[in-house]
Amino acid sequence: MTTVTASRDAAGPASASCVRPRSRGRLDWRLRFAALSLIWGFSFLLIKVGTDGYAPFQVTLGRLVFGTAVLAAAMAVKRERLPRGVRTWEHLAVAAFLLNALPFSLFAYSELTIPSTLAGICNATSPLWGMALSMVALSEDRPTRVRVAGLGIGFIGVLTVLGAWQGFHGLDATGTAMALLASLSYPIGWIYVRRTLAGAGESHLSLTGAQLLLATVQLAVVTPLFTSVPTSFSLVPLLAIVALGALGTGLAVLLQYGLVAEVGPTTAQMVTYFIPVIVTAAGVAVLGESLAWSTPVGAVIVLAGAALTQVRRSA
Repeated sequence: MTTVTASRDAAGPASASCVRPRSRGRLDWRLRFAALSLIWGFSFLLIKVGTDGYAPFQVTLGRLVFGTAVLAAAMAVKRERLPRGVRTWEHLAVAAFLLNALPFSLFAYSELTIPSTLAGICNATSPLWGMALSMVALSEDRPTRVRVAGLGIGFIGVLTVLGAWQGFHGLDATGTAMALLASLSYPIGWIYVRRTLAGAGESHLSLTGAQLLLATVQLAVVTPLFTSVPTSFSLVPLLAIVALGALGTGLAVLLQYGLVAEVGPTTAQMVTYFIPVIVTAAGVAVLGESLAWSTPVGAVIVLAGAALTQVRRSA
């Protein structure tokens, strides 16, 4: 879900914070905001459906192929060129691994054994990991009491979702660990991008297109080593992968890019707090996943903590 186009806590790094907001019709950006929330919220359902017919690496590779195709088309329409400079491509290769290839693959593998609802809620912990890491890695991002309190509250929420008081009974430890590791990979990637690419002279669309292209190449190399060519092609899982890539990766990036440019990263990143609600509703209504009381309650606590970690000291 993450690219180098925006500074949000569940889908994009810090380099777009320099994009100047532009005023347009309020209804227009709200509709696109709602569409982005729905697309990313349903992405975890699509991953689940995709893994019903294909190996996780194949799901991730397909996602990246179709997502890259959408970005390539957008770049062609806007006559954007890929970035230049070996150093830039080296940094983008690392960003592609941390923000796309690794977390996408981990989420796909995690959903072999855990519900899509749990995977989506694990994704919402990215702001918490980001807060913890930024206190160490970014000297200009000093913690406040409110943000530290938010960090503590957020992780209490994680323990609530996982049912810690029951000894994590009935929880697949490996799948959950993969989902949490995927959410941790995002802020690591954001910090790396902030340190290496925030001042790049290329457009954000160009950087994002190159990043997805490199992630696709990475998965194209890895996938044949760990999977075999499918003997049959299940239609519904295949359509889920196409939608996941074209909508959940390609179109979502373009929507996010436009929102950051129009209303600024602070407003655009609020989509983070709608995703778990949509993930939960989709998992229960469409996939028939069970839902214990601790899951929605813990998710609310996680989001409350994540919101507090984003409070900045007033100038």
